[in-house]
Amino acid sequence: MTAPTPATIAANPLMARLAPGEATTDRIAWVKLSLAVLPLKTPISDAKVLTGRQKPLTEVAILFCEIESANGAFGHGFSYSKRAGGPGMFAHAKEIANNLIGEDPNDIARLWEKLCWAGASVGRSGLAVQAIAAMDIALWDMKARRANLPLAKLLGAHRDSVRAYNTSGGFLSSPIEEVLESCARLKDKGIGGVKIKVGQPDPMVDLARVEAVRKLLGDAFPVAVDANQQWDRPTAARVGRALEPMNLFWIEEPLDAYDAEGHARLAAALDTPIATGEMLTSVAEHFELIRNDSVDFIQPDAGRVGGITQFLKIMALADFKGLKMAPHFAMEIHLHLCAAYPREPWVEHFDWLEPLFDETLEIRDGRMVVPNRPGLGFTISDQARAWTVATHEEGKRG
Repeated sequence: MTAPTPATIAANPLMARLAPGEATTDRIAWVKLSLAVLPLKTPISDAKVLTGRQKPLTEVAILFCEIESANGAFGHGFSYSKRAGGPGMFAHAKEIANNLIGEDPNDIARLWEKLCWAGASVGRSGLAVQAIAAMDIALWDMKARRANLPLAKLLGAHRDSVRAYNTSGGFLSSPIEEVLESCARLKDKGIGGVKIKVGQPDPMVDLARVEAVRKLLGDAFPVAVDANQQWDRPTAARVGRALEPMNLFWIEEPLDAYDAEGHARLAAALDTPIATGEMLTSVAEHFELIRNDSVDFIQPDAGRVGGITQFLKIMALADFKGLKMAPHFAMEIHLHLCAAYPREPWVEHFDWLEPLFDETLEIRDGRMVVPNRPGLGFTISDQARAWTVATHEEGKRG
């Protein structure tokens, strides 16, 4: 395809955003944003609820982005917020989405910078980049669909399946009997590991719950715990030492997410690996953990750090440092990214988001299988449309 002429550009506003060249053969014509509210079957509590910092979780806000190009290429992505923040993400995305119209959808890194600087007055982390994440992921989905490849293969996969562990059955809002029943069921279904929540006011209750799970599943089955940032440094050290005989595959978020120094001291003192990172919302924040030797498992979340473009930067830093990886939540996205990470990672199995899509992911022999469908491999379901509370469109669909 030859470069557009000045007359063509004048007649077509879509062509005006980027100085044309021979390599530019398509433009973004239409962007649709949708805010959906996914209700949870039962309220969920972790240690943050027991300390009074948060209320039980009852719903998840989902920001969907759908993008279509002038040539008919399509992609969609999503980000999310638990408790507050969903309407704010949607509002910010509405303000900046028009910056995509007329741009080459292949220039994803440049477009991330453009969207970020369009809203830089409110920062380059947090809600601002979480709004960008849905658009960034949609562009990556489009690029993989255009190539007729699963996203993992577009990025360059190291494996076609990833070790999978489940979290959704181990919350503190569930009595230990329910946790044990869930763990047994998950093991029978072929899950590769389980994670249970800790961080109760009495650490002895935590230890008893972990001991019960370990006794049920056996010494070799992978078990992790997650304190959700609710321990101080002395408590994390004491409980961490008490947990050493449990052969856990990690202790997650033992300290405040921004305490890189505290995590580094704990990681050096314990044999049990330390994992954290899910609450951070920028590459720079993850770099603090990485450069300070704060973690054995880094846990970025593509929806929180700004999408796949930023996640790939964290992957490169983590691999250079020799870290293992276990992204947080959103397995529909993170499965592909885990498959492309050089070191054997874990992907977190949460079934909460399954009603949003027509397709589901398969777990076989303890591993989640990368689907052979193009892009992310998902279609937004009618149920997700029914849960939608707001929409916004820019441009015109062909």
